[in-house]
Amino acid sequence: MVGVSCAKLDDFLTACSKTKMSLALEVRHLDWFQPESRDRLNCLLSTLNIAKVLLDTRPIYNCPDDPQKNSQRRKPKVPLQPEILGDVGLVRFISHPQAQYNEAFLHQWTDWLDRWLSLDKTIYFFVHCPQEARSPSTVKLFDSLLQKRCDRCSIPSLPWNQIAPHPTQLSLF
Repeated sequence: MVGVSCAKLDDFLTACSKTKMSLALEVRHLDWFQPESRDRLNCLLSTLNIAKVLLDTRPIYNCPDDPQKNSQRRKPKVPLQPEILGDVGLVRFISHPQAQYNEAFLHQWTDWLDRWLSLDKTIYFFVHCPQEARSPSTVKLFDSLLQKRCDRCSIPSLPWNQIAPHPTQLSLF
């Protein structure tokens, strides 16, 4: 399956890379994480200067409960392969609604980001939670951990003091 998909993906990504847009690819099918397919994909992405999205769903699967059990949009349980292929990395961290299940993983991410940032990589770190109202507190925790850990690189602190205590969703109407 991946062999056929890989040829189509090669053609698609090659065409997309000619647009000069910044691109990142997230794969979810488990075949893409097998060594041969992973290596071929990484080579293609590196050649085309396309970032690989690192999807981390460990917090929602390495816990006693399943915060997604009633969700219609379940996140895939895929292996985490924390490697940045070029100068840019994009991380999608799927957090657990209860902070204690995220903390060990966030500490690990601060180590990786510290290393990558010291190599002048640009990293985008996106936090999502099955209960989205919990994401800001996870981001705040991660920001504080990263500020403490990354002494070799200068990371601007997020403007927490400038945010209203309970911001409201804007309306289109």
